[in-house]
Formats: sequence, structure tokens, C-alpha cells
Amino acid sequence: MRAILCQQHGLPDSLIYTDIPEPVLGKGEVLIQVAACAVNFPDVLIIQDKYQFKPELPFSPGGEVSGIVEQVSPEVKNLKVGQRVLALCGWGGFAEKVKVQANRVFPIPPQMDFITAASTLYTFGTAYHALKDRAEIKHGETLLVLGASGGVGLAAVALGKVMGAKVIAAASTTEKLEICKEHGAEQVINYETENLKERIKELTKDKGVDVILDVVGGKYAEPALRGMAWKGRYLVVGFAAGEIPKLPFNLTLLKGCSVMGVFWGRFSSEEPQKNQQNILELVNMIQKGQISQHIHQTYSLQDAPQALQDMLDRKVIGKAIVEIGE
Repeated sequence: MRAILCQQHGLPDSLIYTDIPEPVLGKGEVLIQVAACAVNFPDVLIIQDKYQFKPELPFSPGGEVSGIVEQVSPEVKNLKVGQRVLALCGWGGFAEKVKVQANRVFPIPPQMDFITAASTLYTFGTAYHALKDRAEIKHGETLLVLGASGGVGLAAVALGKVMGAKVIAAASTTEKLEICKEHGAEQVINYETENLKERIKELTKDKGVDVILDVVGGKYAEPALRGMAWKGRYLVVGFAAGEIPKLPFNLTLLKGCSVMGVFWGRFSSEEPQKNQQNILELVNMIQKGQISQHIHQTYSLQDAPQALQDMLDRKVIGKAIVEIGE
């Protein structure tokens, strides 16, 4: 079968398009014929050996797929051959077929297409877990999203609106901020041209924001934290800027605020029933038309390295998708 292979750690241009053997199922695993694989920022990190998970070389990147179940191991009773599914595989998704543990595979409704399915799980799952389970955001609170035009950021903007928050989107260009407005942002900040702390103060009339969801890190973290309201919650989701910030913790004392880590992958393993409920709620929102993913571009399997390079260059607004099969 054809796949994109990481044979040595490096940048996207080091990946190769080649033939590899089909996966052999182990206990409790499912073989999926991949229809679509989403592109996420961890894919860029994992090929450089900079991510929490470090698969053995060689491997295919791509951690979020949709497709059709082709084979199930004897222990698997809740899935069947021919079923349409989405799956969180961690890696291996930039290939025609991938094997996944059955507890990481979820049926999708008949009316949901494969691109929608593949673009939903990681970004909306992460954002919903952050806002619902970690921040416990309330109707009427103010939410600031840093890196609001990316996959998780845009999902947080849309979910924040659905959950009744007043959403402020922060991103680096006018084009990105316009997309954020289309997905529910009431106010926007261009943190490349505006003073982030002062704009937060201005937009909230000196009150500050109740919840910050940060997928960027770097130089924006401290001014955002300084713009937090009393008893606010700062959600640490990722470090797309490439730098892990060192925050002055006296600010948390002065503001009575909390800094919370958001690791949806581990949450989905540690609390599978709660995660399953979240996914059902998200699917229901999608079916009702309350939320939708902005698709930046679709790429062929052969062009998947370019998708990763576009992600690395911060060109992707919303979600990039690699289309592989039917």
C-alpha cells in the first residue's frame, strides 16, 4: 500500500512517498481503509521528534482519520467490517490503511461525510474538553482565543459562541480575523500590530477576560495573562509559536486565577466515557448546524508533506485535509 513515510526525523521535505506492507492486526485492533486524514500541528512536531509521543522509525504521520473498517480482530465486538468510522490513531494516518485500537475508533452517522468526520475529532474534541471540562465556561463569560484561526482555535471560537460566551479572537492577519468573525467572534485583536494587553483592557472595559485558550504560547502568553479577570482560567493547549513561555506566577496570585493544562489525547484515554459523551454532543451540534469546520484546503496523499509545510508556515486557516480514498 502507498504511504508517506518518516524514515529520519526532520522537516516535511524529508518525508517520502512509497510502498509499505499492510498493517498486521494485534489484539483489540481494527484495520481502517483511510478515506481522509486531517493535518494537525502535532504532526509537524512528531516528524521532528519534538512531540510527547515518539513512534519508532520508520512511521507515517497523521493522527486523525476517517474511513471504512476493513478488518477487526476477534476480541472487537462493537465494530464491524464495512462500518464508517473516525479514529484517533496518533500516527500512521498518511497511508491507504491504518490499524487502530478499537477504543480509539468511533462510528460516524450516515449523513456525515468523511472530510467532516476527519476534521472534527482532534480540534473540536480538544476545544470542547478545554472549555467544558477544564474551564467550565459559563454563559456570559468572556473568552479570549489566542491563535484563533488555526484548527483548535477556530473550533474554540465556534464552541464558545454556542456555549454562550462573548468571544474575542486573536490572530496575526486581517484575513484570519475575518474568518474568526464568520465563526462567531464578536471582537478581534491582531496581536502582530496591536498591543494585546491594552486591547484586552479596552475591549473588556478594564475587567479582563474570564477564560483564555492558548494554542500559541511564546511572546503572547504573558500579556494575555496580564489581561485576565479575577478568578480567570488560562488554558494551555499548545505552543505553535515554537516557544514554551515562562510565566510570572505572581500574576496568578494577584488575579486569583488558574493555569490549566489541556491534553485531550490523555483525557480520552483516562476518562473514555466522559470523552465519548463529549463526542456525541459534538456530533449532535454538527448535525444541527451549530458548528462546522473551516476547510483550508484538501491535498492528495502524495502532497501530504506540502500540507505539513503549510501548517509549519502558519498558512493554514482552519483545517487542512489529506484525501486518500473513497
